[in-house]
Order: sequence, then C-alpha cells, then structure tokens
Amino acid sequence: MEFTRRDFSKFIAGAGAAAALGHLARTSAIAAGGSGFKAMVGVFLFGGNDGWNMVVPTDTRYAGYAASRGTVALAQARLTPLAGSPFALHPAMAPLNPVWAEGALGLVLNAGTLFAPLTKALYQSRTDLRPVNLLSHSDEQAHWQGLRARTDNYDGFMGRLADRSNQPATPALISLGGSNLAVIGQTATPLILPSTGTLTRTGYTAGASAKNGAIDAFADAAGLGTVADVTSKQITAAYAQAITANTILTATSSVDSHFVNPTTGAALTSDVSRQLLRVARMIEAQGSLGHDRQSFFVTQGGYDNHSAQVNVDTAVGTHATLLGDLAMALAAFYKALKAMGMADSVTTFTMSDFGRTYRGNAQLGTDHAWGSNHLVMGAALKPATVHGLYPSTTLGGADDVSTEGRFLPAIAQEEYLGAIGRWHGVPDSDLGYVFPNWSTWSTGGRGPLGLFA
Repeated sequence: MEFTRRDFSKFIAGAGAAAALGHLARTSAIAAGGSGFKAMVGVFLFGGNDGWNMVVPTDTRYAGYAASRGTVALAQARLTPLAGSPFALHPAMAPLNPVWAEGALGLVLNAGTLFAPLTKALYQSRTDLRPVNLLSHSDEQAHWQGLRARTDNYDGFMGRLADRSNQPATPALISLGGSNLAVIGQTATPLILPSTGTLTRTGYTAGASAKNGAIDAFADAAGLGTVADVTSKQITAAYAQAITANTILTATSSVDSHFVNPTTGAALTSDVSRQLLRVARMIEAQGSLGHDRQSFFVTQGGYDNHSAQVNVDTAVGTHATLLGDLAMALAAFYKALKAMGMADSVTTFTMSDFGRTYRGNAQLGTDHAWGSNHLVMGAALKPATVHGLYPSTTLGGADDVSTEGRFLPAIAQEEYLGAIGRWHGVPDSDLGYVFPNWSTWSTGGRGPLGLFA
C-alpha cells in the first residue's frame, strides 16, 4: 500500500502535530513571565450557553428577570444561592456551591465580543464599530477564540500565547477538544489528546507492512532534502509525544478518585468530565514534562437550545442536564487540584459562542443573542467576587439592542481573557500579540478585570 498525502495528513493530525509543514522556520521562544507553575483551562460551551439561567439575580431584579424571561424563567426557590452575593446559580449547578464558599469561584457578568466601546446609540448609528456577523455560530466562535472582531481569524489566543512561550518537546498547549482555532498559533503546535483511549499512529498497525515501512522510512529521512528532513523530525517528535502522553493517560493516578458523583459515588462519565480528568493528569505530570506553564482547551457541546431548553418544570431539561454535567466536572476538577496542592496555580474559565435572548420563546427555548455570563474558578482569584454589571431586565431598554433581550456586552473578551493571560505570565510587551485588539481595551479607563487577589 502506498503512503498517500491523505495518509500523511491524517497521521500528523492524529499525532497532534497538524501544522508541522507550516513551521519550517520557527522564531525563538520567549520564556513565560513570572515564577512557579501556572495553568489556564478554557472550557468552551459550544452552541451559545444561556448564561442568564446559569447566573440569576436574587435581589429586587428577580421580578424583572421572571417577567422578561417568561417561559424559561427559573423559580427562585429552586436556585443555588451564592452566599454573600445577590446572585444564584442554576439548580443543577449545586456541586459548585462549596467552591464558591471556599472563595474559589467568580462570576463575570455580561461579557462578549466587542470591537470598540459601544453604547446602544453607537451600536445603532455606527455599523463600522460592530463586530461582524453577530449571532452567527461560526463567526462568534472565531471571535471568542481568535479575538479579531472585524477581520478574519486564522489563529487563536492560546496558540499565540504559546508562540511567545517556551516550546518543550511535549507541547504545553494541549487541546482535549480537537484542532479548534483557539490553539492554533503562528509557530507553536498544540498537543491534541482524545477524551478517551490513547494516541495512535493513524494507518499504523503492529507488525511489518509496506505502509508501516514507508512511515518508518520517512521518519528517518536524513539526506532527502530540507522539506523531508523537517517533516521527518516532526513525525519523530509526534511519535515521542504520543508515547509520553499515553504513559501519563494510562498510568494509575489518584486524580481519578475525585471524578465521582458526590451523591452516588459513581464515576463521572460525561465527556466534559473525561476531558477535565485528563487535564488533571497532565497537570499532575507537569514536572516530568518540564512545563512551567500549561494551557488547555476543553469543550462541551449541545447549548444551541432553540426548543426544549427547559421542561414544564423549568429546573429540568436539556440545559439543566448540560449545566449539571459541567458543574460536577468542574467541582471534581477543583477537588483534584486541591489534592495536588495546585488549586491556586490553575485558573479555569468558561467561554461560549454568545448568550441567549432574555425572552424565552414559545418552544420553551431561547434564540441567539450577544452578551452572557461566565464562570471563572481557581484559588488565586479574589474570593467569591462578582465582576461586571448585570444588564437592565427591561426588554428593549438601554442594554438591549433588540426587543427580546439581546444585551450589549459590558465587558469585552480582552478585558476578561486578558486578565487571565496576564496572570498566566504574558508580559506587557506581548499582550498586543496575544490579544490583537489590546490597545483598545487597555486605554481610556478600560483594562483587564481585577479577577485575582
């Protein structure tokens, strides 16, 4: 059997080095700033999470919430209260209440894609200041991951951060959610791990065969020219990365014992929990991997709930199931970090395409909107703090660019993610590279959120 170009592409992708041929000339790496180990873990909620039911006001604003949300409003008595704040979590997110009580969970209110500071009047009169193609899944996913709101996104903020960091033999940029834009750098290559099983060489089986022989020969291509030489080194490196990662993923680890249902004791089986378990294992192994910084991209899908987001009992339904899985996975991950003594060395944060309309629809669902609420977790945070402003609950009001509750974000992605990037060690000189629109959000009274103590 011949070793085709398609076989080669599949092999490289399977080994976690999809961009190998594009990096014939790497720039010199800049060591991560700061001291001590740190990791960031981005959890992308694909489809557009309804952050307005994830975080609900419990003060006088609740009446406006209930009236405007209509068909999807949650009963106040069912909510998970967050002590000392005028907010509560969705009933399904009760597993995160102890994390809040420890001061290791924060809320980021009404964050979203912004090209420039906007008011409702500016939004209506200056289309040149709006992010392009708002309410589009693919465009808003690219805006969150690439952080270019009006131009094409061809790389992501985690990839660009890795470009400016040390690049050890086993990449410190690791995706459990595939080759998403967030982890694509201009020079750095991510390690892409599956949520189950181990890394394999696509098309390669044990024993001798013509294909195996061709792959092995190409991986030892000294003297066959520059392209073949560089490619062979990438293949060899990918082999080594797979062996290293598989050793970590298959070894016995006490990390696994924390990923259990707190009520039943049964092992967590959701995909997001399996991903975070593997993140915990890679963090556990950071010393042997030579990583002083790590970045992880984790995903959970299913949030595009135009119908049946809730049942007649609004505390249950599709959204409740998703948030319940997410909360148990995050709580288990935090327990594992505490057991490793790394709770203050890891910051976990949510992202999503966009928020949902504040007004529920007749199908017990919600439609595409703009700003949304997010969660950030870690012991290095300011304890139990709410960041940002909750919008007016009046449909068509000052914060609503429609009549259905499509809220103009109060916090730009750069202000949210940039704060985490700075904590992670991105020096000021590199902030404009990692966050291309940084100058807009670091002047004129704007700047990174004060997430950390």
